[in-house]
Amino acid sequence: MTPLLRLLKGRGFPGKVLLTRRSDPLDASGIYGSPSGSGRSFSENDVGPNEQNDDFSEEIFQGANAVSTSVNVNKSKPSVSNMDSVSIEPQKTPPTARATDSARVTKFKKELSAPTVILEKLRELAWSGVPPYMRPDVWRLLLGYAPPNSDRREGVLRRKRLEYVDCVAQYYDIPDTERSDDEINMLRQIAVDCPRTVPDVSFFHQATVQKSLERILYTWAIRHPASGYVQGINDLVTPFLVVFLSEYLEGSMENWSTLDLSEEKIINIEADCYWCLSKLLDGMQDHYTFAQPGIQRLVFKLKELVWRIDEPVSRHMEEQGLEFLQFAFRWFNCLLIREIPFRLVTRLWDTYLAEGDALPDFLVYICVSFLLTWSDKLLKLDFQEMVMFIQHIPTHNWMDQELEMVLSRAYMWHTMFNNSPSHLAS
Repeated sequence: MTPLLRLLKGRGFPGKVLLTRRSDPLDASGIYGSPSGSGRSFSENDVGPNEQNDDFSEEIFQGANAVSTSVNVNKSKPSVSNMDSVSIEPQKTPPTARATDSARVTKFKKELSAPTVILEKLRELAWSGVPPYMRPDVWRLLLGYAPPNSDRREGVLRRKRLEYVDCVAQYYDIPDTERSDDEINMLRQIAVDCPRTVPDVSFFHQATVQKSLERILYTWAIRHPASGYVQGINDLVTPFLVVFLSEYLEGSMENWSTLDLSEEKIINIEADCYWCLSKLLDGMQDHYTFAQPGIQRLVFKLKELVWRIDEPVSRHMEEQGLEFLQFAFRWFNCLLIREIPFRLVTRLWDTYLAEGDALPDFLVYICVSFLLTWSDKLLKLDFQEMVMFIQHIPTHNWMDQELEMVLSRAYMWHTMFNNSPSHLAS
């Protein structure tokens, strides 16, 4: 028996890992339409014609060598690269799969209908995915935007939405003559980035959607001067926007139009996005402050974990001269939104938000699992080929089961390593 199997023997992952293919998965096909129509093309929003990402990637490549020299990894530690021989194969759907999904929905309903929601139970349920029509309520609760007490919930949301309206009037709906030069430049950068946000999903091309993005991002940046606006934060608004719009718009997102919504509903959606974005980023403030030290720290941990888990891949990347900062910076900066089909993003974010304050730490393990999905391929590539491959990872045909496998491996490795820091000592 391998070390990995010995470790996992007798351990369960209650509420965490789904290893079976579902015949009726809790997907969001009703929102995102057919997979073939909404898969990420990677032609614009990664590296290439997209001007934003050209600048973004070039800056990362220029700074990679300087930053990476500050961390040295002691390679005398034992490797666990033999773990790549152990895989978790998706099994055929058991006869009880539908009943299991139905049971999970019932559990969600029970938790959400309680006078006071027990957040730990809700997190455990949400980790494996939230039914799309429950997602808005669940996300507000997980982020602490909506209070667990049902009697207070409506009043708190009403007050926070009015507060957002006041912020927009104070900071956004003013002439440029009342802004500083820095604020004018920041607003111009946001206005440039909004049309580039998820460029392969036509819904985000709508003028009203881009104006909502601009208001949310500028208001957030003005109220968070320690970081201000950083490219990549625009991506982080999009899952919230889609989820909260789904409360008012039906059918495929490809057919949505915000012209069907009243101004009051649009403002409420924007407010929910603004406050949820604020709650999310409160837990990772140093990811977006000057020099983004939080992201650099996660990149270094990613490099160390890859060496522990798959030493041949780690050694090959080092021999070819590929620095982790050259690709992983964008992964952490945008929380992998640009690396997977947009139709899978909200499912991934169910797990993100269920992790709560522990998200930055667990995100490293998700990125390890994501990278090592392609370990066999990477071993065959030279430097230039690896750069091109990682910048255009072929996930456009991914479905729920591929994402579930990434999350399953991430949870498994997190269980092995996170409580044993000596295994990761540099």
